[in-house]
Amino acid sequence: MSIEKVRAHFSAIGEPERIIEFEQSTATSELAAEALGCEVGRIAKTISVFVDKKPALILMSGDMKIDNRKFKAQFNCRPQMIPVDKVEGFIGHAVGGVCPFAVNEGVPIYRDASLERFDTVFPAAGNDKSCARFRTDELDGYINFAGRVDVAKPK
Repeated sequence: MSIEKVRAHFSAIGEPERIIEFEQSTATSELAAEALGCEVGRIAKTISVFVDKKPALILMSGDMKIDNRKFKAQFNCRPQMIPVDKVEGFIGHAVGGVCPFAVNEGVPIYRDASLERFDTVFPAAGNDKSCARFRTDELDGYINFAGRVDVAKPK
């Protein structure tokens, strides 16, 4: 189970308290916001895409979606979502718990500008009933940060 990988990852760096677990589902941005009692925008959803036919993750605000035009301008290719049944194999986490921690080696993670509106954000932590709390300015140091992008638009 990928939450165990995330738990081991945070334990190895001395921060096991980062993970917050819930009884209810946090599989979508809306459900996670409800569980946390915060606005949907503070949920740092992790989008699984192919960039130049290679898997990548984009961390963006929960109240946003990919803007095809911006994505193409940023990556010189059209956005292509990784098929649901292939996400776990490419990324290391199943849909509903895809997160930017303890992902498969070599998967770049881009942080979208939409998260910069918030001082604190909550990415998933490996399953559909968990998240982690981060100051936005510290998040890049905990992920395989490949760069800042601006590829989102409001839902």
